[in-house]
Amino acid sequence: MNTIRHDWTREEILRLFAEPLNDLLFEAQRIHRQHFDPNEVQVSSLLSIKTGACPEDCGYCPQSSHHHTEIERERLLPLDEVLENARAAKASGATRFCMGAAWRNPTDTHLDKILPMIEGVKALGMETCVTLGMLTDAQAAKLKASGLDYYNHNLDTSPEFYGSVISTRTYEDRLDTLGNVREAGINVCAGGIIGMGESRRDRAGLLQQLANLPKHPESVPINNLVQVEGTPLHGVEALDPLEFVRTIAVARIMMPHSVVRLSAGRLEMSDELQAMCFFAGANSIFYGDKLLTTDNPEASRDRALLERLGMRFSEARSQTDSTATA
Repeated sequence: MNTIRHDWTREEILRLFAEPLNDLLFEAQRIHRQHFDPNEVQVSSLLSIKTGACPEDCGYCPQSSHHHTEIERERLLPLDEVLENARAAKASGATRFCMGAAWRNPTDTHLDKILPMIEGVKALGMETCVTLGMLTDAQAAKLKASGLDYYNHNLDTSPEFYGSVISTRTYEDRLDTLGNVREAGINVCAGGIIGMGESRRDRAGLLQQLANLPKHPESVPINNLVQVEGTPLHGVEALDPLEFVRTIAVARIMMPHSVVRLSAGRLEMSDELQAMCFFAGANSIFYGDKLLTTDNPEASRDRALLERLGMRFSEARSQTDSTATA
């Protein structure tokens, strides 16, 4: 069995990236099979519960108030509408329902409106996840008390490249929120975005930050940049698809127990590329035709792909199981 490490160096990770692709994939698949059923894929559904007018200036995000995109500001969705979406997601096969709000950080008033959503989704028998921006320790504790299973807060990229993408919050701000979430006893969902013009060294730096946390994130979403007109990163050179596969494989090797999710960017991926990512150790997807504000493959396409691959959706794991294997 693999030793869980939290002391990866950048040079070690770059050597993994540089391995012959067949050797890298073989090692990633070997490790994957030690900890997961290689033919199961965990399915999450993501809903934007408050869209647009975010004060952050993240260069990839169409919801930023700093960018001129077609995204219109919307108020927080009512509870009934959120639960209706959750029921539909569950009926389609999703086991986890994720809710995202375009805030820099929620106020306590905001949080009081989110807690009934978490409780309502839990009552449906689904795992719950929210992404609301930065959190204080007291806010994280309130979310835990409501029954929240996962909190998503991505690191996005390496510390060195971060300032090229975002200026309205620091890398340390993100790490502080992850620390508050972990201290509250909530499972951590943290990954990043690749294809933003970063170097391979930056991709290695992102994975280094994630794997060297005191405890590996239970979920690691790897997003391939979706270029949106009006954002600063629109027009950046597209990433080599095989480099994306390498990133998935290295993430699997470094964080053996974490669920690695194919997140944004799947609509532009061929079936063959997604199949390679599953072989490289990805074992989770977002399901449904929309990811917050960008398009996602239709559920029927995902079902057809998994059927062709002889793969299946996994059933929900208990909270005890998900925490124990992290």
